[in-house]
Amino acid sequence: MTDQHWMRLALEQGRQAAMQDCIPVGAVIVKNNNIIYAARNGHGAIEHAEKLCIEHALGESDGYLLDCTLYVTLEPCAMCAGMMIWSRLGRLVIGAMDPKTGAVGSVYNLLRDKQMNHHPQVSTGVMQTECSKLLTGFFREKRLNKQNDITKPKD
Repeated sequence: MTDQHWMRLALEQGRQAAMQDCIPVGAVIVKNNNIIYAARNGHGAIEHAEKLCIEHALGESDGYLLDCTLYVTLEPCAMCAGMMIWSRLGRLVIGAMDPKTGAVGSVYNLLRDKQMNHHPQVSTGVMQTECSKLLTGFFREKRLNKQNDITKPKD
């Protein structure tokens, strides 16, 4: 299986999140070419797709995720990047980078911090266009709906 195959599955999770009016980020965690778990962002402040995948995988592991790959449609935040370090994730594959809050190269790069005891392998830009379009389309629609709510006449 290719990185694109797994990222397509993560994108589908992101689409499902959008249908639930959640930020459309999806993730899939894989071990030995088998999905351990697939997740999407939820409504809660810390219901991040990658966090949910890591928590589930840790519950099924011997304590660490060295032999796992996590595919995520958007560059992880600091919380999720920290979880990748502490869980000793083997590899991270990112679709789109996040210039506002990304912690794997855009704003910070926690996974390369020399103070940390683990540094997962990182691949970026896998299906970047598709991942970016999902996010920008979602937020464009949000802005349009907000403008429409403001301009609607009140009864």
